[in-house]
Amino acid sequence: MIRPASPSAGARGRPRPGPGTGRAVAVLALVALAALIPLLGPSPALHGTGEAEAPGTGGIALLRGVLFAALAVPLGELFAGRLARSLRGAPPPVPRSWSAPAAVVGFVAALGLASVVATGNLVPDGLAEIDVGGLYSSRDGKLALLEVNAFLVAGLCAASGRPGTQVWPLAAVVAAEALRAHPPTEPGPLLGSGLTLLHLTCASLWVGGLLHVLRVLGRWRGAEAGPALLGLYARVAAVLLAVITATGVCSSLRRMPAGTILDQLTDTAFGRVLVAKVLLVAAVAALALWARIRLGRAADPLAACSPARAEVAVLGVVVAVSGLLTALPVPIRW
Repeated sequence: MIRPASPSAGARGRPRPGPGTGRAVAVLALVALAALIPLLGPSPALHGTGEAEAPGTGGIALLRGVLFAALAVPLGELFAGRLARSLRGAPPPVPRSWSAPAAVVGFVAALGLASVVATGNLVPDGLAEIDVGGLYSSRDGKLALLEVNAFLVAGLCAASGRPGTQVWPLAAVVAAEALRAHPPTEPGPLLGSGLTLLHLTCASLWVGGLLHVLRVLGRWRGAEAGPALLGLYARVAAVLLAVITATGVCSSLRRMPAGTILDQLTDTAFGRVLVAKVLLVAAVAALALWARIRLGRAADPLAACSPARAEVAVLGVVVAVSGLLTALPVPIRW
């Protein structure tokens, strides 16, 4: 099941960086062009659309992106850890868990988003403006409180002797995000929530799983199980990417009626950032394919780590863009 390591990558230590590193840097530079609008914030995306920028959109986008990242890290650890344990003969050393720190970061981000909901979806200027009791009287408020409590419980589970139990509070965060994104006022809210649930779950496993796999390979340097783990993750990631693509397309079509898609992609902030996200995901898919080819054909299978690291970097930008996308006005006319 485990492929033997290449002799050149064994006793000699780290493989020398090849031309693949330069190509990865070039891809990142090109992808940065697609990320300019999201990284500069909502104002450039809204320019010329006639849409008004809601107060605190930039801060909300940042908090939402941090929340997504804090969700992906522990889910990815659980997922990649299970893949590593399934390999026969895998060495025991594993990297130190980042789940507990991620839960703390997620708790702070969820608390910040809850404070926004508590002030009527406005960024509070002080503690006196936050109506904590009002959170219990609205659907969005209850979902925000659920996310805060879920990250708190996830942190306690991660610090306990049974870190696997944190999957339940993390699942509660995913469900709360799916419900929050689709209020009952829109047609078919359960369908929309189901699509978001699948999309966010698969995206978290993809991003967090790759990050943890690369961290594990850093500890397994020279071990025969390294290429096997990377190959196993690549096979599962292909399925995750297919689900992410399908759910993303369906969700976008629901928000942009067929007759107005082309106009809304260029004339609305949501459409413009969506195009940037699609370009970034396409670049990630190309890097993943490149890594898979190098894994199967290169003399040293671990040479695939170079494009995989670039893939993680671009995925980080995708997470930031996703946070911005949730904070922009949805271009839908019911």
